Amino acid sequence: MAFTAQDVKALREQTGCGMMDCKKALTDANGDFDKAIELLREKGLAAQTKKAGRIAAEGMVYAEVDKEKKVGVIIEVNAETDFVAKNDKFKSLVYGAARAIIDENPADVDALLKCSMEGGTVESALQERILVIGENMKIRRFTRYEGDCVAYIHGGGTHAVLVAFDTDLAGKPEFETCGKDVAMQIAAVNPGYVSESDVPAEVIENEKKILLAQISNDPKLAGKPEQVKVKMVEGRIGKFYKENCLLDQPFVKDDKISVGTYLSNCAKDMGGKLEVVKFVRYEKGEGLEKKQDNFAEEIASMVK
Repeated sequence: MAFTAQDVKALREQTGCGMMDCKKALTDANGDFDKAIELLREKGLAAQTKKAGRIAAEGMVYAEVDKEKKVGVIIEVNAETDFVAKNDKFKSLVYGAARAIIDENPADVDALLKCSMEGGTVESALQERILVIGENMKIRRFTRYEGDCVAYIHGGGTHAVLVAFDTDLAGKPEFETCGKDVAMQIAAVNPGYVSESDVPAEVIENEKKILLAQISNDPKLAGKPEQVKVKMVEGRIGKFYKENCLLDQPFVKDDKISVGTYLSNCAKDMGGKLEVVKFVRYEKGEGLEKKQDNFAEEIASMVK
C-alpha cells in the first residue's frame, strides 16, 4: 500500500514522533496507518502521543555567545513543570540546541530540529528526553544574532536577554561589564525599542490620540484650547519614550542618568565606540496558557 508525504505529516501530528521515524514506520507497515502507529508504540516512540496534548509552558530560556564566531543565540525550550529546568538531561538539550543554532544557522524551529546533535538530530535528542523525563517538551523559539553580542540569563532561566552592539571594544573586560549592565536593564524594565527613532510613526500617533483623549476626559483640562492640549500631549510623549526606549530609560543602577548616558560614559572611559544595535528579551512561558491547578478543589473532589 502506497503512502504520501501528507500521510507522513498526519502520522507525525497524531503521534508526535519524528518525520523520519514516521516515514520508516509507514514503509514497514506498507502504508497501513494504524499498523504504523502500532510499530511506533512498540518502539516506545509513540509514548509521546498522550504527552503531546499537555500544555508545556514551563522549562527555561537560555542565551549564549560564541565570541570567536561572533554569534549570539537566545532560545526557549518548554516543559510541563518548572522543576524540569533543573534536570541535567533537559539542560543538555537546551545547551545542545543552542550550539546547533550557532553552528548551523537554521532558518526556523523546523530547520533546527534537523540540525546535528549527539550523533543524531536535535529532534531525536528532544524525543529521547521526552521518553526519559516523561513530560511533553517543545522547542518554542530562538533568535540568532551575528556580531559582537552579550548574553544575560536571570533566575536560572526565567528570563534571558541577547544584545548586539556596534563596537570596537569587544574583548575588553569593561565591554563585558557594560554589556551585562545593559542586558540586565532590558531584563528588568523590558523596553520595546532601542531609541526614539526606532518607534514606528503609527505607534506614536496612536499614543498621541490616547493622551489627547485622557486630557479631554480630565475635568480640570477638558476646557483648555485645542492647541494647548496638543502641546501638553507633545510634552507627555517624552514620558512614553522614557518608559519604552532603552536609551531614554533611567539606568537601573543609577537613576540620575539614562542608559544612553551610561553607554556614552562607558565608551568614553574605554576610548572607543559602543552602541546598541538591537536586543531581544525572552521570558519563560510568556504568552502561553498555563494550567492552573486548584489543590483544594482537587482534594474536595477526591473526598466526594
